[in-house]
Amino acid sequence: MKSCPHMAMKNQVQLITYADRLAENLRSLQALLRKTLPGAFGGVHILPFFHPIDGADAGFDPIDHTQVDPRIGSWADVRALAEDYEVVADLIVNHISSQSPQFQDFSRQGANSPFAGLFLTYARVFPQGASEADLVGIYRPRPGLPFTSVALESGERRLLWTTFTPQQIDIDVTHPQGAAYLTAILERFREAGIRMIRLDAIGYAIKKPGTSCFMIPETFQLIASLTAQARALGMEVLVEIHSYYLQQIEIARQVDWVYDFALPPLVLHSLYAGDATALAHWLHIRPSNAVTVLDTHDGIGVIDVGAGPRGEPGLLAPKEINTLVETIHARSHGQSRLATGAAANNLDLYQVNCTFYDALGRRDHEYLIARALQFFVPGIPQVYYVGLLAGSNDMALLGRTQVGRDINRHYYSSPEIAEALRRPAVQHLLDLMRLRNTHPAFSGQALVESPSKAELSITWTNHDHRAALRVNFAAPRAVVTYSTAEPGGGRWESGTGTPSEKENS
Repeated sequence: MKSCPHMAMKNQVQLITYADRLAENLRSLQALLRKTLPGAFGGVHILPFFHPIDGADAGFDPIDHTQVDPRIGSWADVRALAEDYEVVADLIVNHISSQSPQFQDFSRQGANSPFAGLFLTYARVFPQGASEADLVGIYRPRPGLPFTSVALESGERRLLWTTFTPQQIDIDVTHPQGAAYLTAILERFREAGIRMIRLDAIGYAIKKPGTSCFMIPETFQLIASLTAQARALGMEVLVEIHSYYLQQIEIARQVDWVYDFALPPLVLHSLYAGDATALAHWLHIRPSNAVTVLDTHDGIGVIDVGAGPRGEPGLLAPKEINTLVETIHARSHGQSRLATGAAANNLDLYQVNCTFYDALGRRDHEYLIARALQFFVPGIPQVYYVGLLAGSNDMALLGRTQVGRDINRHYYSSPEIAEALRRPAVQHLLDLMRLRNTHPAFSGQALVESPSKAELSITWTNHDHRAALRVNFAAPRAVVTYSTAEPGGGRWESGTGTPSEKENS
């Protein structure tokens, strides 16, 4: 397997975090990265920091996408952070808050509003009405149809397109007002020194009668248009898509970066089953222009390893996926079951909500094996803030909000962070991250080999520099070796670090 193509983005680990859940605000986040976590990260993806950060979907329903929530800082703070780290920000393409000034004006004036063209209605997509086949063919990540009947203040009642929640009103990105809205956000990002944008929910942004309204040819045209705009402003583009793995490979051919969402469930499956067969297959065919993750602010994907839209075989068989999901529930002592599917609001049909650490039963050595794999797989690694601290499920927050994904969105206090950083597992994780950031081998080429179904190796070479990972999933055990200026090189082995690790089952 060859290494990634030329990467303009820094080839180092990125942090993905909410500004107010790992630190109090943007300034304290920058201080934490500088003083407490030096050398751990080359970039930071700040999850929505727009006004407000605490709406119906944790910032993914912006009232004003061009305003930083003043409770956590200002654009000057974003720019200051961007001077030290490559900053990634979300361009929320598909929707805007029902509390936004634009929608409020539309509600008051209806068709006479200057923003009337910004919002997508049922009638605009289906002016002659829709057949049953049209409606059942629409792909949506949640149950039911993507429409909400809304009584406007003007007295009109409109059927609005709402892919996610009734508070998130879909934008007509094909209308001049929709295009102007997105362009204004991109220009604001450039002024703040944003280095990469993530096109959030882009897969759902184009609606066309007679299609699934998900990742259709016109969607790729929109991605190409936004990518061209972003590049002209000095930004790269990351596309966030949960989909069948062959579709993900095709998407990767047409964009700067994609997420490797298949990696988390495949790593879990390999550790659970003691079998690397499916993971090794994926590592030989996956796109290398990928951002690798084990956990994010969303759940652990299932669709990414499942069957295709017409029943094509997935990366895992249905029985293996069922075992995977049930093992997550068992390892988390049933906590993930309380946060997944119909058990919680804001549910997603294709994700299991659980911290990655709890999905492994809080077994430190398995957790570090998973992270070592993430860092050796070609691409740019992103580490979620809860995963950085080997965080556990936040059942109290889940209980308060009844939002399934909140199980993995803990608000950390300074004492909690300090305590977590003293844990051996977290210290070893930071060591692996710094190795990944600094060793020259990771700028070379990677070779993936699987000597047996229980074994997997990834070896990076760059001239005389070498770094290798060997994993035996049946044990399970991992060994990292790497060249150094000193004879003999360096070595790290899971479960044998100093100080000794404790396993919590």
